[in-house]
Amino acid sequence: MGESAAIRFASPIGELVITASASGLTGVWFPGGGLPGVQPDDGRGPASGLLSRARDQLAQYFAGARTAFDLPLDPPGTAFQRRVWSALRAIPYGTTVSYSELARRLGDVRATRAVGAANGKNPIPIIVPCHRVIGARGELTGFGGGLDRKRWLLEHEGALLPLT
Repeated sequence: MGESAAIRFASPIGELVITASASGLTGVWFPGGGLPGVQPDDGRGPASGLLSRARDQLAQYFAGARTAFDLPLDPPGTAFQRRVWSALRAIPYGTTVSYSELARRLGDVRATRAVGAANGKNPIPIIVPCHRVIGARGELTGFGGGLDRKRWLLEHEGALLPLT
């Protein structure tokens, strides 16, 4: 993964910190999310262009002009976690799936808990859309940024009706 650089991004759900290595994005962090030790981007490092692209694509997403991200990723994780995160990227904008459905798509419906655990370890939320995974009965469950942010993201994508 190598050394990471970071930039801050003001979003409708709070300030985010985006981290990247020279190989790809390594994280999107919510306030108070336990940001690992990274250096602020000085605009000259190998990750600078990628961080700028990520910021631009997130701005487009929040403006309603982007439904998918086109960025190289370099998340730290196990082979199983990376399989789950790859499957998350295949969930279309504006839709949700249950943890058990995601496990089924990965070939083992018995792996629902493991899929949930890997989903919870996703270091690149929003771009790797773990917010699109919900409970079997349609309930909002666990999200590193908090359930209010998860609800906001799903409402933004039209996957949930706004609370009245």
